[in-house]
Order: sequence, then C-alpha cells, then structure tokens
Amino acid sequence: MPNWGRRIRGAIGMGITWAAVWGAAGAVLRWVLGLNFDVPFGLVFGVLGFFAGVVFSVVLALTEGRRSFEQMSVPRFAGWGAAGGLLLSAVFAKLASLGVGDALVIAPTFAAACAVSASGSLAIARKALGRELSAGRADVASQIASTGIK
Repeated sequence: MPNWGRRIRGAIGMGITWAAVWGAAGAVLRWVLGLNFDVPFGLVFGVLGFFAGVVFSVVLALTEGRRSFEQMSVPRFAGWGAAGGLLLSAVFAKLASLGVGDALVIAPTFAAACAVSASGSLAIARKALGRELSAGRADVASQIASTGIK
C-alpha cells in the first residue's frame, strides 16, 4: 500500500479511536450533569472526536511526518493536538455560524480536549511499541539460547 494510503488509514483509525473515547466522555458528562437534550451528548461528542482525531492526524503528518514516536515529546505532541483543536474549533464555529463569544468559549475547550487526547494517544502508542519490542527481544533471546551461542 502506498505511503499516502497508510496515512489515510491511520487518520481514520485515530478518528475512530478518539470518537469512541469522546463519545464515552460525552455520555458520562450527560449522566453526571443530568442534562436532557434532543441529541445525546455521546453521539455529538463522538462525531466531534472523530473529526478531531482526523484533523490531528493531518496536522501531525504535515508537521512531524518523518519522526517516529520515540523522537516526539509529550508536550510537543500535545501542542500539535491543541493546534488541531483550534483549527477544528475555527471550522466548527464557521459552519455553526457562532458568534465571537461562543467561538472564544469553544476554542480553548477543543484545544484542551485535543491536547489531552493527543498525549494519551502518544502514551498508548509508546506502550504498545514497548510491548512489541520486548516481545521481539524475548524471541531473539530464546533463539540465541537454543543455538548455544554465548
């Protein structure tokens, strides 16, 4: 598969992952606050989470496309997440025809939520990569032990 195909698949995967987490957060928020609106919070947050994950993936691919997870710091990753959240909030405010006051409330909320989500994504990716590497080392160690090489 070409490189752009992998990136599109990764962006969609990131969007689906963020949609699941944001949807659950929206459902919990609705339950805790006892809010009752026509549209369920979980669904709205899930859709916003999907788009936030895709926007973050695009921002990350454009800015840090050649770096691996080990080369990126959590604050830098969170910064790119916040930048993606600000971009998403600008598009959302424009499409929803929100006033300046509403946009100024939504922008930091999206930025903070995306920064936290990006940091969590990096932590999970590093943990998965660490497990993959440690499992690979065990295989190499067992192969060396079976050959009798010291």
